[in-house]
Amino acid sequence: MIELIQFPWSPFCIVTRRILEFSGARFKIRNIPNGERSLVWKLTKGNSYGVPLICDGREAIFEMSEDTQVIAKYIDDKYSLGLFPAEIEGVQSLLWRYIENDIEGIAFKLNDIHWKEFVPADDHLRFLRHKERKFGRSCIDQWRAMTPQLLKQLEEKLLPFEEMLAYKPYLLDERPRFVDFNLHGMLGNLLFTKHYKLPKAHNHIRAWHGRMEKITLAQVSKKK
Repeated sequence: MIELIQFPWSPFCIVTRRILEFSGARFKIRNIPNGERSLVWKLTKGNSYGVPLICDGREAIFEMSEDTQVIAKYIDDKYSLGLFPAEIEGVQSLLWRYIENDIEGIAFKLNDIHWKEFVPADDHLRFLRHKERKFGRSCIDQWRAMTPQLLKQLEEKLLPFEEMLAYKPYLLDERPRFVDFNLHGMLGNLLFTKHYKLPKAHNHIRAWHGRMEKITLAQVSKKK
């Protein structure tokens, strides 16, 4: 059985978790503190400290760099999910990079504004230190002050997906592919604290998101 090692609000962990749920296979979840990655370091034999990490028996599967989708492709291959058809591989590669840069780059800031609500108290110091070392002193206060602008930017960055979904139930097809789960994960990070809703202007995205919350491989297979 696959075990997912994560912290629950991570957009990339949400992607992996939702793909596993979609598969219908049984899996376990182990939550770790955001600031304590020694378990990941140990399981990957010193090759990674990032999450998500999945363990399948004694095998640890993790991303080799920011430009890989090793975990999703492993799950896709193991359970024959059809998330990476060869004929749309190039399009998906372009889209997921946009999603993980332009969408995630805004969504995580909006989520992190409320960090004290989801980061355990004993991990507060490590979390804040990590953020401020990476983005500068008082970065979270700055993002909080920018909330209206960030929400507007997100609405604008989501427009291409709204346009795509005007003609199909999912981004590229009549069924979800990897980029659907990828976008769902970035938006899942935004929605994690329940302080935000998807933009009212994007009716198609909101309907798509409702489908992505529930769709399973069994349902997709019945439609064939």
